[in-house]
Amino acid sequence: MRCEIQLDKFKQAVSLAERVAGRNTNLPVLSCILLEIGTTSIKIRSTNLDVGIEVDVPAKSDTEGTFAVPARTISSFLAQASDRDQIARLEMAGGNLILVVAKSRGVIKTVPPDDFPAIPAVNDGKPIQAPTEAFIKGFRSVWYSASVSNVKPELSSIYIYKDGETAIFVATDSFRLAEKRVTLPKGASIEDMLIPFKNTIEIVKMLETAGPTVSVRSNKNLVSFEANGTRITSRIIDGVFPDYRQIIPKSFTTEAVMLKQDLVNALKVSNVFSDSFNQIHITVDPKKKLFQLDTKNNDVGENSSMLDAAITGEPVEINFNSKYVSDSFQAIDADSVSLQFNGRNKPLVVRPVSGDQTFMYLVMPMNR
Repeated sequence: MRCEIQLDKFKQAVSLAERVAGRNTNLPVLSCILLEIGTTSIKIRSTNLDVGIEVDVPAKSDTEGTFAVPARTISSFLAQASDRDQIARLEMAGGNLILVVAKSRGVIKTVPPDDFPAIPAVNDGKPIQAPTEAFIKGFRSVWYSASVSNVKPELSSIYIYKDGETAIFVATDSFRLAEKRVTLPKGASIEDMLIPFKNTIEIVKMLETAGPTVSVRSNKNLVSFEANGTRITSRIIDGVFPDYRQIIPKSFTTEAVMLKQDLVNALKVSNVFSDSFNQIHITVDPKKKLFQLDTKNNDVGENSSMLDAAITGEPVEINFNSKYVSDSFQAIDADSVSLQFNGRNKPLVVRPVSGDQTFMYLVMPMNR
């Protein structure tokens, strides 16, 4: 067998597949990439049984064949190839894959492909064509709020549901919650679903290489995203996401509006002096026009930072995890942010100050 493929497309496809490939010592084939070589294309597959990816890349081959190669080995070999190189050549000899790029030649031992699991396809359900950027923003705006523990799978997932022509992305670990609304094409319908947040990282990586539009299809067990010959499929969690809307305050008693970068910088300084719980004390006094952050660490010292802010409402003093507050800024493009309080022991709501009201972030206070 002799096959030629465009190097940059091959590298990109292998890189995506290598990220998904598992590290399962009980089933070594899961740490491999499956290469299905046809006369006009190569289908590159990998899975960890939780998420699977398939990429079709144009190629020229004199024969067909299927084999599995260790994902990390082939990915590392291709990573060293120069961007000046145009073509990669693949050959099979004695059960080994011979991979030639320019003057570099690698011989990679293959694994019998018979045990490689099939990646299920989502054939039922009507697909929707949606802007790729909408799903990228949706996932990125909330995924940091998902729980890293698998004790409650619904909390280590991204919840997506439809409200009119809006898809709402939500994640929470019970200490903070992020919600992002994105507009769907007119008439598009998407089912409610819980996607494991660790899978959404790979989904976004795939979407970053897609075109402006992605096809999304789901059923009660799976969801798939497909664009430009690449399809990634993730399982869906069978669970019920908490009814979070009942904890979102309908109004607030105190509001502080300030430049986002000023608050980001102040939190960075405060973190130098914060304790092991990342505790920060916030004092807001409208009459004194005071917005102050205080942190203290008995082993390091203490810090106070006062910020210029437009403040309205009642005075309040309250403690938060500073990391939880600062995490939200990665989802806010606006120059200014609004911090809305409802008194002591009540959650803080962070919103961008702009015409874009599609993002909301809630943080529970610390009672220490």
